[in-house]
Amino acid sequence: MSLASKSKNSRFKGASTIAVHGGAAREKGFHAMTTPIVQSATYTFASTAKLIEFLDKKVYGGELDREEYARYGNPSTWAVEARIANLEAADDAVFYPSGMSAVTSLFLTVLRPDTHIIMTDDCYRRTRQFCETTLKKFGIAASIVPMGDYDALEAAIIPRKTRFIFTETPTNPYLRVVDLRRLVALAKPRGVMTLLDTTFATPVNLKPLEFGVDFVMHSATKYFGGHNDVLGGVIAGDAPRIRALKDARGVFGNVIDPHQAFLLERGLKTLALRVRHQNEAALKVAQFLERHPKIERVYYPGLSSHPDHEIARDQMTGFGGVVSFEVAGDIKATSDFIDRLRIPYIAPSLGGTESLIEQPAYFSYYDLSSEERLAIGIKDNLVRFALGIEDAEDIIADLDASLNETPAR
Repeated sequence: MSLASKSKNSRFKGASTIAVHGGAAREKGFHAMTTPIVQSATYTFASTAKLIEFLDKKVYGGELDREEYARYGNPSTWAVEARIANLEAADDAVFYPSGMSAVTSLFLTVLRPDTHIIMTDDCYRRTRQFCETTLKKFGIAASIVPMGDYDALEAAIIPRKTRFIFTETPTNPYLRVVDLRRLVALAKPRGVMTLLDTTFATPVNLKPLEFGVDFVMHSATKYFGGHNDVLGGVIAGDAPRIRALKDARGVFGNVIDPHQAFLLERGLKTLALRVRHQNEAALKVAQFLERHPKIERVYYPGLSSHPDHEIARDQMTGFGGVVSFEVAGDIKATSDFIDRLRIPYIAPSLGGTESLIEQPAYFSYYDLSSEERLAIGIKDNLVRFALGIEDAEDIIADLDASLNETPAR
């Protein structure tokens, strides 16, 4: 029995309906409401004829509804991939054990020696580290351009060598938003593929493939899982490209286990509900912080003060659940403010039911000096607040109580 359908032509329109039903077979096996956890490393065939029928489809092309070995796929995994494909309006999707596994696998699969990629400077630090160090060992060069500088982006493209432009939207931690129409207009005529990490946006707020982007990726650990209890990564795109990534995944061996897939499918069912709540609450929090005398600056695409506000309004249906801001004070005053808060946990990550808060100077850049951090745009008083599903009024009251005890600079 097939547990999932990979068609992007879902008959459903709403994000919540797709999150619950998109890509899922009505009958999931054993009369279960949820997709069963198929805890098996290998799969059997009733006869040699059935094996040959399967191999013919796998080798020569055809609709597969099973696998022979779990390194190539699992029914629990297929159900999650199908649901994401429907949410992204993609042909198909491929799941990995983490977001970093997704992006590194894509680059190692597609790139060749003596090729080149371009990244924007506000990308996740570990992704940038992989591109500037690991890929270099394979003869693949990486250029870093300032986020929002499209002239620099165009100038960085090397004819017949540049294969990818990679960026995030919104970015981490300043929540910059890429002009997707402009990005695609620069890349496509030059034969350059585009990869967009929209972990912070989710398909509830943005569907990059509809703008002509080639690949979209997510750290599924964040909003997709939604409960701070599971790791995962996903890439969505057109069928031939995703098929190539799945074939490579079978070689690399970086597959997710069935229970991991089960938890991700569970999280997806409430994705739209959570994201819409977080959109609304984050905007209220950002507006409160922007008015507060002990906050120097707020970074949130939903605010008119954000440099990419108009782009975000044009492309996105919501502005996300992360708010970054600068406290009026030094590094210790900022950490003292964080320590007084009672709702958010001090932790990395985002997108779960519990609010999380971090000081990037410590969490992501502790190994750098204050001067080195400042040189790459990370201030000591910068805070990233990832809202959970708590009520905005309670979060604001918590922030206000802590800020009122923060001595002004």
